[in-house]
Amino acid sequence: MTIELTHGSGEPSHAIIWLHGLGASCNDFPPVVPHLGLNASPAIRFIFPQAPNRPITINGGMQMPGWYDIKGMTIEGRQDRQGIEESYALVEKLIEEQIALGIPSENIILAGFSQGGVISYYTALRTQHKLAGVLTMSTYMVFTDQLEQERSEANLNTAFFASHGTHDPVVTIDLGEHAVETLKKFDYSVEWKTYPMEHQVVMEQIQDIGTWINKCFSS
Repeated sequence: MTIELTHGSGEPSHAIIWLHGLGASCNDFPPVVPHLGLNASPAIRFIFPQAPNRPITINGGMQMPGWYDIKGMTIEGRQDRQGIEESYALVEKLIEEQIALGIPSENIILAGFSQGGVISYYTALRTQHKLAGVLTMSTYMVFTDQLEQERSEANLNTAFFASHGTHDPVVTIDLGEHAVETLKKFDYSVEWKTYPMEHQVVMEQIQDIGTWINKCFSS
């Protein structure tokens, strides 16, 4: 299941693929779109895919929507390579579908919250598709030790916007900071913002995201 909606009028020339978090659904972020304060043009197609149900080890093996398994709260326990690779392949397919519809990859932003942000980072750093930007919220980066060998050069000049809650008990802020430090280590351009919140989104953050999207799509 995937939800699609269009901002602006006419045939979309740009797209945003937006991934939800663990245990959530593709219905989570469509209500955010009207509050982003986006410019009237370009017309943007938003794609909100649904993660498949899978057993999550840390939750007693309970089936829930997830982009990959989590075996423990350490970063090692969050690195389910098989599940992450499956989701990476799904996002690559979504990008290619937009290209087939006439939207070049350079006009596509990857966005994700929590687990969705992990997949956004993972994809953007490894894909051969040049993207317009990468938007991550309340998330972290996996397999940073392998990044030197695995990364693609395609998005070396792509804009990244990362945001996090200072009181996040689920994905602690140090994990978000480590992701940003890793990007900077490899000379990626990243804007980093924090908000006095937990594992959530707030209106100030949504407005900042909208400002960043406008800037991304006007360059």
